[in-house]
Amino acid sequence: MTKTRRIFSLLLRLLALGATLSATIVMVTSHDSAEVLNLTFKAKYSNESAFKYFVIAEAVASGYSVIALFVSSKTLLWRLLVILDAVITMLLTSSVSAALAVAHVGKKGNSHAGWLPICGQVPKFCNQVTGALIAGLIAAIIYFLLFIYSVHTVLTPLFTV
Repeated sequence: MTKTRRIFSLLLRLLALGATLSATIVMVTSHDSAEVLNLTFKAKYSNESAFKYFVIAEAVASGYSVIALFVSSKTLLWRLLVILDAVITMLLTSSVSAALAVAHVGKKGNSHAGWLPICGQVPKFCNQVTGALIAGLIAAIIYFLLFIYSVHTVLTPLFTV
């Protein structure tokens, strides 16, 4: 792999690391409380399993990004990264989708199920969740681009005869 390709790949991996790490940190630090009818309730990411899944997926992707930065492009292990990039892309996409569905219910509610929106009572929590979801979506897009680029890089020598 040429030096330009390696630099571009490293740049994408660094961007992915930044996006996944920021999504994890923002979601983990999201909390707020509100008082309704003299009852105080606390909103935090750990109250919802889809948000926990989002945090775990983003943390796994962050760890993978750090490890992938140190894999040499001259080894056969680098070709395994293409498969792992696909797995991480799917993991991030599913976690963002699940968390986004729950966040939508939190913002809009569901009149058919009788669920009321909570973002009016805990706006700080909702704003942080929104920020984490944006960072997570950006990470998923970067990983998709990284996957496409990795596949292109691996398959290019096969097609040049």
